[in-house]
Amino acid sequence: MKEKTGQIFSITNDNPSVKGCTVSKSIYSENGYDINYFSLAENTDISAETYEYPKICIVNSGEMEVYTSDNEVWKLSKDESIVLPMGKPVGLRSETGCIYVEIAIRKESNMNQVLESGKVLKLADLLPYQKGRIVNMDLINDEKLKFVIMSFDEGTGLSEHSAPGEALIFALDGNGIIGYEGAEHKIKAGENFKFVKNGKHWVKADGKFKMALLLTLE
Repeated sequence: MKEKTGQIFSITNDNPSVKGCTVSKSIYSENGYDINYFSLAENTDISAETYEYPKICIVNSGEMEVYTSDNEVWKLSKDESIVLPMGKPVGLRSETGCIYVEIAIRKESNMNQVLESGKVLKLADLLPYQKGRIVNMDLINDEKLKFVIMSFDEGTGLSEHSAPGEALIFALDGNGIIGYEGAEHKIKAGENFKFVKNGKHWVKADGKFKMALLLTLE
């Protein structure tokens, strides 16, 4: 993934909009999957296009509308997500400006049924906190790409380990601490972190903490 490694960063802060423009940045395009950042300036529009594979949009900041050629409209704001409808023209527009992440996956991907096409949701709301436990939910579970959300109760965490691919963290709720290659990094909701393949890391809650993990595998 074309992203900085081993430090806390913000997708929103690193991808400012350009007046009157829509801006896209590809950070991954392999094995039939694409991950892009989009910045929509005020009163801009990505015209309607038809896709035969799922696309997940996650709003990092601002507000936008998803619309179809048959006048369906979904309004999304910060931290909300949607799976774009397939098989008919779908566009995106913003009056106030918006920054979002788009994950395009294979049509035959193993996608959790909670990710219904055309349904607006917040990833952090999909799983609860449980006393003294870590709760996991696989949203996408493919051979080459996994997308997982996790909740950590206070005092819980993952011991040091490494993953067989690159991983992008989205902090969704609360505060956490990430240990990476011997250094500690405090992370809070709205921030991000990237691990390289086989990078040694651990995670623990600082209070309660929820995060999403996007893992790409070779």
